[in-house]
Amino acid sequence: MRAEPGPLLFARYAYPPNRLGYCGPDDALSLADHVREGVVDPDLLRLERGFEGAYPYLALIARENGIADPLDRRVVEAYWIGNDLSDRIRPTAFAADLDARFGGRVARAERRWLLELPSRAATVHHDVHVLEVMPRIGMLRDGFVPGLLLAMGRCLVRAGRVEAVTEGGLQVAARSLELRDGRLALGRPVSETVVDGLGRATGDGAACRVRRGDWVALHWGVAVDRLEPGGAAALERIASRAVAAAAGTT
Repeated sequence: MRAEPGPLLFARYAYPPNRLGYCGPDDALSLADHVREGVVDPDLLRLERGFEGAYPYLALIARENGIADPLDRRVVEAYWIGNDLSDRIRPTAFAADLDARFGGRVARAERRWLLELPSRAATVHHDVHVLEVMPRIGMLRDGFVPGLLLAMGRCLVRAGRVEAVTEGGLQVAARSLELRDGRLALGRPVSETVVDGLGRATGDGAACRVRRGDWVALHWGVAVDRLEPGGAAALERIASRAVAAAAGTT
């Protein structure tokens, strides 16, 4: 089975928060249609370049790895799942990118904290952004109250293992974000019900089916991608590192 092109893979992960109005251009249905139909066209590329949070990270990963296209599948995997490209980012380049994008939006002390982020969480990954950057640019000024903690946990991309396939949904075992002694932590895997958002359109247009025991990536309550064991392990490792860095335990 041919691997799904990078723009379609990006659309899978970007769709759940986009449909809720949290990021990207206001055209979630177009993202879903492109994934379902397996079509990469100029309209999809235009939409994805409009994701002001995620797309610049893709551009950074691509530049630092000598890859011309930020929507190259390897780059998209690095940002949403994690691979060897994720760890090949010079801390100085990461810090400069953070400062250029967010330095003007935070107080002086917060800016210094942002510039030190690459030394604590060197990996450029969506979960690092959720745990480290989002709280510093205005989303969580009132602290980790339950509703905001839940929002951060749902925004994380997490690995889940399928326990059962039901009509229109999946029962999965996954670790959730929680507070433990006042610090962020990932809990033990527990069962949760998620939307089966895998739909159609792998690289050859075949259905992307899952079975009990498969690994899937979760984003905002939706199973967006079927993961190979290596991908699940990479995502688990990066999520654990990101939470540990945010909790100050690294």
